[in-house]
Amino acid sequence: MLIPLLLCLTGLTLLTACQGVSSGGNSSNQQQSSALVVSPGTLALGSVAVGSSGSASGSLSASGASVTVTAASTSNSAFSVSGLTLPVTITAGNSIPFTVTFSPQAAGAASGKLTFTSDAQTSASAEALTGTGTAAGSSYSVALSWNASTSSNISGYNVYRAMYASSACGSFSKINSTLNTSTLYTDAVVTDGTSYCYATTAVNSSNEESGYSNVVSNVKIP
Repeated sequence: MLIPLLLCLTGLTLLTACQGVSSGGNSSNQQQSSALVVSPGTLALGSVAVGSSGSASGSLSASGASVTVTAASTSNSAFSVSGLTLPVTITAGNSIPFTVTFSPQAAGAASGKLTFTSDAQTSASAEALTGTGTAAGSSYSVALSWNASTSSNISGYNVYRAMYASSACGSFSKINSTLNTSTLYTDAVVTDGTSYCYATTAVNSSNEESGYSNVVSNVKIP
């Protein structure tokens, strides 16, 4: 078991440089009445700064008979799906959650389609995806540091961020594109007037990830 980390907020730094804006068929024993339902029909990811990520949750449910989901794909690379280990079988009347992450690479409206392939009567079920990329307009960055994990065979760390509003942290999304091998990280893609929460995890050589460290919350960007 990986030991949770202790995360510290090292500082809030004013940057001196400008930030850039930067078909499957039915199985032989499948009941004809089986159906895979994706909810909601349209998943709105909202406004996310370019170079950052935002996430939202959906669910898959089976009706009529058990359904085995074999694949999931998106039509736009700015959207990715996680939280599912495929293939997965959903028994009739039950549902399982999944997460869609929006990582815009340019400012402007974005849309896509998330498609699930299964052995239901209709083999492909889809959900519409929407989001808006906004220019990263802050001249500040957030510096983080944490204690090294005392677990064995640690390969590196992941850094997670969430919006802070109404005295609570929202859904966390990973903000480092590659595994962070040091115990320092600077988040240079933040928005003025916004508050954030941060947490870290440790990853070992078997690609096992620990739970979140303590959460640093209500980090206010001026």
